[in-house]
This record gives sequence, C-alpha cells and structure tokens, in this order.
Amino acid sequence: MDILLDGQPRRVDAGISLQSLMDELGLAPTDAATAINGEFVARGSRADRLLQGGDSVMLFRAIVGG
Repeated sequence: MDILLDGQPRRVDAGISLQSLMDELGLAPTDAATAINGEFVARGSRADRLLQGGDSVMLFRAIVGG
C-alpha cells in the first residue's frame, strides 16, 4: 500500500505498524517523534498503530547545532 513518509511517497506492506516502519528505516524508538495524519503518536503506542493506505507519516528528528 502507499503512504506518504515525510511528504514523499513510499510503498509499505499492508498492515504494517508505525514501529515496524521505524524498524525498517533503522530508527530506534528514541530517534524521532512521530505523527500520523497530523496526530502525535506516543512512543508506547507505535506498535499498536497500524498504517492505512494514504496515511501521512511524519518523523521529527532532533537537530543538533547552534
């Protein structure tokens, strides 16, 4: 199925969880804050949050610097 990941089209397996997507991307749970369709998804809820076709997933990573 197709989703948007940080504004870019991406094909993922049907029924994938947000946590599984992060695992596929090589991201640890603490590497990014997450939102689906503009709604914040807490770290502890990612494994239970299944993605649907057309979802817009945003990953917010901390930026270091000054």
